[in-house]
Amino acid sequence: MQLHVIAHGPAPARVVLVHGLASNARLWDGVGAALAERGVGSVAVDLRGHGRSPKPDDGYDFGTVVGDLAPLLKTLDAPPVVAGQSYGGNVVVHLAARHPSLVRAVACVDGGAIDLRARFPVLDHALEAMRPPYERFEGITLEEEERHLRSAHPDWPEAGIQGVLAGFEVTTDGGIRSRLTWHRHRQIIEAMWREPPTDLFPSIEVPVRFVVASERMRAAVDAAVDVLRDGDAIWFEGADHDVHAQRPADVAAVLIDLLEPP
Repeated sequence: MQLHVIAHGPAPARVVLVHGLASNARLWDGVGAALAERGVGSVAVDLRGHGRSPKPDDGYDFGTVVGDLAPLLKTLDAPPVVAGQSYGGNVVVHLAARHPSLVRAVACVDGGAIDLRARFPVLDHALEAMRPPYERFEGITLEEEERHLRSAHPDWPEAGIQGVLAGFEVTTDGGIRSRLTWHRHRQIIEAMWREPPTDLFPSIEVPVRFVVASERMRAAVDAAVDVLRDGDAIWFEGADHDVHAQRPADVAAVLIDLLEPP
């Protein structure tokens, strides 16, 4: 799997950035730029099925997705801090559990402790609740979606707006559609439901930091920190779920702290 990556700042990369479900590497542009300003190189990656990476019809279980990332990490000079947002947080938890020697630390940005079975005891209920509102984009142009985003997120920097827009492709009739199809999206939800991170936390050897914006994550994060060997949480009260797009400099500072512990 030849994943599409975006490099920021000087080489070698010391941070790897993993996006969330139905997102893409461009959502990390602001964080990558903020890290580069501090002299820290990073690589943001499009997971399979997302962004500009290949889109096979299957292979969306955590073992395969983590297997896609492992070769990338092996090319780096030293184990990096790996940050994942939302679903990407769950991905980096699985990465740390399966390949601890490839990871210096992980940062879970409003994710990493997402246990869908705790919210949806029946898989079909999770699929129904988490199915994207594809119908909202019917007949919508990219320009109209951009106006909507700017209205909905007036405090987001330009990099965040452009990052969201990069998750769409323009159709022949001028409309837009998600780069992640429902067939692939559904498999990811199924994997999240079948493979929650909860049982992995006691075995993880590397530091895990939760960067939390959503109040609904509080109980799960508190429970995770209690059982992790080296875990903590930083709370961004009142921030958006995509806090990495909204407050990139603040998130970058958290990642640098993991690179340079006291």
